Amino acid sequence: MTPEALLVLSFGGPEGPEEVRPFLENVVRGRGVPPERLDAVEEHYRHFGGVSPINARNRELIAAIRERTDLPVYFGNRNWYPMVEDTVAEMARDGIRSALVFATSAYGGYSACRQYHEDISRARKAVGDGAPHLIKLRHFFDHPAFVKANADAVRVARESLPAEQRDAARLVFTAHSVPLAADEAAGVPEEGGHLYSRQIAEAARLVAADLGVEEHDVVWQSRSGPPQVPWLEPDIVDHLERLHAAGTQAVVVSPVGFVSDHVEVVWDLDNEAAEKAAELGLGFARAATAGPDPRFADMVVELIAEHAHNAAPRALGRVPSAGCTVDGAPCAIDCCAPTRRPTRPATP
Repeated sequence: MTPEALLVLSFGGPEGPEEVRPFLENVVRGRGVPPERLDAVEEHYRHFGGVSPINARNRELIAAIRERTDLPVYFGNRNWYPMVEDTVAEMARDGIRSALVFATSAYGGYSACRQYHEDISRARKAVGDGAPHLIKLRHFFDHPAFVKANADAVRVARESLPAEQRDAARLVFTAHSVPLAADEAAGVPEEGGHLYSRQIAEAARLVAADLGVEEHDVVWQSRSGPPQVPWLEPDIVDHLERLHAAGTQAVVVSPVGFVSDHVEVVWDLDNEAAEKAAELGLGFARAATAGPDPRFADMVVELIAEHAHNAAPRALGRVPSAGCTVDGAPCAIDCCAPTRRPTRPATP
């Protein structure tokens, strides 16, 4: 069945102070996160007036996609309005029978990929028999447009450093940390798992290669679990301290694990990491995320064409890029298995 629309599916974020706590409660529902942790994160949002930039960035992306395709483009979120259940109901009312889904994450793993499948399934179940058939587009961590957008953002950030620091500035890539157990479960065990961290490392390698940089670091940020649960490390702030102790004079930080600014990116990097760098006397520059780059919208349209026009996928990496649904199989079976490149699923 030919896709009749595109659904941009994202995480969501509050757009006013009164929305912060309900949004955070949606995010952590069922996870046993203590209220004091929510209090701390709520303060981060209050620092920015209770508004996350993520919805605005997604609306800008949707406008750019609409300029590049004739398909109707819808917007839904996992954790805040517009909620994906409401959006899929709207699509059904509009007579949409089949649509593609662009999730605003480039990577595999549970939070980055499989959970978006759960969002899709939940929304279709809420709508019932009239819900459109929805196919999530593939991972794009190694798509040339994504790599180029991140590389050029690093170039711009590096130029913001004092001239005497630019050439020697350490390139540091960062992504959202996840529990080690979750990373181990990403991908089939027979192939070693760790699909999320492997894809992050591969994206970092590709961006560094585009920049002609041989040495770089991959670090993590935004962990939120209890201290007894091991998460991917090192944390960006701890890493800055180690770099300073080793004699590094300046860093350029690339948030390659994210496609858009949101409060975690802005708080963890532009506040906590930047303040630590200033305290240490490290030159610090943060690269922009790839989403606002015009090539990002071009890439989304290209991913659509892989399905709608049988276009060949473009991928630069050496780490497998799972497909999300393969021959109609649900995510829990094949989504993050690092055994094959995506194939175009049959649609009923």
